[in-house]
Amino acid sequence: MRSFFPALACFVGLLITVPAPAQPKPSPSSNSDKEKIEAFYRAYAKAFRSKDVNAIMAFYDPKELFVFDVTPPREYPNWDAYKKDWEDLFTMMPGPLDINVSELAITVEGPVAYAHSIQTGYFTGKDGARIDLAVRVSDVWHKVNGKWLIVQEHVSVPVDLATGKADLMSKP
Repeated sequence: MRSFFPALACFVGLLITVPAPAQPKPSPSSNSDKEKIEAFYRAYAKAFRSKDVNAIMAFYDPKELFVFDVTPPREYPNWDAYKKDWEDLFTMMPGPLDINVSELAITVEGPVAYAHSIQTGYFTGKDGARIDLAVRVSDVWHKVNGKWLIVQEHVSVPVDLATGKADLMSKP
């Protein structure tokens, strides 16, 4: 048992004198990439408010896009299908609208980034009825030729399983 204590003391001494490995710091490029993506969300909200489908679609990769949206059909397997979804939405909701992107979290890992946010706002239908909505949005971004583009998006609302009804104004 006596020989155990000197070994233990030596090991503890090593633990005390060996510095802990440094935590990786975000590279300057990942910070600037994050800032660029944050700016894209601000520009997206502006394009949404002006119902500019072409400006909205400029954030999505035309060659590689898959979207689960809140509205049917279940999926939009490409850029053209999702563009039509936006055009149909603005035709169905021609009145005033607004959007606010909050709780935005972005992680950049090399040429890939992922983000999630809560987007709240409202639409106004042809009959003047206003629909308030809060959706959860998750995006996967890919850097293509130096530009960040969304390649996958998932928009959803919670569902009350007891009633089968969507919770359009979900709260945390």
